Amino acid sequence: MDELEVLKKEWQTREQEFPKLSSKEIYPMLLRKSSSLVKWIFYISIAELILWTSLAFVAPESSKQINEAMGLKTTLLVVSVIGYVITFIFIYLFYKNYKSIQVTDSIKNLMASILRTRKTVRYFVYYNIGAAILLLTFTNIYYYSKKETLYETFSKYSEDYAAIPSESFTTIFFTAQIIVGVLLILFLIVFYRLVYGILLRRLKRNYKELKKIEI
Repeated sequence: MDELEVLKKEWQTREQEFPKLSSKEIYPMLLRKSSSLVKWIFYISIAELILWTSLAFVAPESSKQINEAMGLKTTLLVVSVIGYVITFIFIYLFYKNYKSIQVTDSIKNLMASILRTRKTVRYFVYYNIGAAILLLTFTNIYYYSKKETLYETFSKYSEDYAAIPSESFTTIFFTAQIIVGVLLILFLIVFYRLVYGILLRRLKRNYKELKKIEI
């Protein structure tokens, strides 16, 4: 008997020792895994909301005074309220997706729930990154339109800005704003890619497994 035949025989023996799982056995496993992943998405979205809210409370008093002096206090308050409302809507959708997966009773419905969850997460990520870009852009355009009073306002409430010569303040300020803005957006992209990206990839893997047993 040649080596190939020996390998074939050994493989057949192993298949007998470890029989393949049926679709009825695989489905509950994938359901539990998918439900757990969606639950984590729900929990992480709540933790994220708490994190950003807590950061708002620890912001320097000088930042609040500058926004008020520049006439941005009301605008930023309205933007914050709208942002919280949209975030709560997404959290509700994540919770709804989680409860929906828990009561799923068929492979087809579970696959649909996974696709719906993945789509909701993508929209949530796009919204947060897009909102950050728009807010940074709007704020800096507004600052530039008020550049005549920009130095006076910032130097009044911040010692760091007061140390910058008035003739070079505008250039230094907006250069710093661009750098910080780009770094913030990059941080958000990396953060969402790591946190939600891992969960979405696992959901995608579950979806592929479900597709195999559905056929």
